[in-house]
Amino acid sequence: MSDLFSIVKEKVRNQNKSIVFPEGLDERILTAVGRLASEEILKPILIGAKKEILQKAASLNVSLENVEIIDPASYDEFDELVSAFVERRKGKVTEEEAREILKDENYFGTMLVYMKKADGLVSGAAHSTADTVRPALQIIKTKSGIRKTSGMFVMCRGEERYIFADCAINVAPDSQDLAEIAIVSAESAKLFDVEPRVAMLSFSTKGSAVTPETEKVAEAVKIAKERQPDLLIDGELQFDAAFVPSVAAKKAPNSVIQGNAKVFVFPTLDAGNIGYKITQRLGGFEAIGPILQGLNQPVNDLSRGCNAEDVYKLALITALQAL
Repeated sequence: MSDLFSIVKEKVRNQNKSIVFPEGLDERILTAVGRLASEEILKPILIGAKKEILQKAASLNVSLENVEIIDPASYDEFDELVSAFVERRKGKVTEEEAREILKDENYFGTMLVYMKKADGLVSGAAHSTADTVRPALQIIKTKSGIRKTSGMFVMCRGEERYIFADCAINVAPDSQDLAEIAIVSAESAKLFDVEPRVAMLSFSTKGSAVTPETEKVAEAVKIAKERQPDLLIDGELQFDAAFVPSVAAKKAPNSVIQGNAKVFVFPTLDAGNIGYKITQRLGGFEAIGPILQGLNQPVNDLSRGCNAEDVYKLALITALQAL
């Protein structure tokens, strides 16, 4: 396991954080949950029929000692969740509709987080991103001042660590969106002991090209600075001017980043997704994520192609976000 996760485990251990896993019958989830419980790093909560989950775990030779199992069909506080959901949706659903919606394990699990009966949620092994993210946006919602959630990756290679965002959620962010992504990504960087030196990336450096695309990025820098004057941020910058000090000295000699950025904000989802995959496949970096940011409480989405190790790691990160 990378040094990053040794750090994460030590931060999370003994913090008594509980993470809910709505996909209680998925063998990858069960394998990871069994490991997390045996290591006593966090408190897992599985959603589903208890008898079926225990049978499945036994067939996998996975111990679920120290794991809580909640069946929505027999949950004593289901009425409390229904009332809270109706109130949270502000008249958009009736009580009858709420009862039906909360039979869905992702909605049910998200309500447990919202009601502070769990500290975070990990789903997506068997569900689409929309199935995981939609309940979070409807129930948990974004933090004050943040309009949209975004997805970042921690890119690791040996002792090197960088933050890439948004590589998962927002297709065509505007200047306001980019400023928000920069601010929340800087906060995320601190969680992973990455210095929050933020570069707003473009194909242009400091006006070397002037187009609506480059002006969007430059405007985002202004907005971010206005909102957080202490934020160490610059742009628009080409990647080499953000990353290589000798290039920065020529292209952006007055930049506060000086070719030493640690957090990279991409101008579009195209650029972010392509950028992290090139870094992963050609650069030999481990890409950890996507990690959702900007929400009031942590919810994270797995890939349906994930393995038990991915589940284990994302659960640790979710617990870290909950600290």
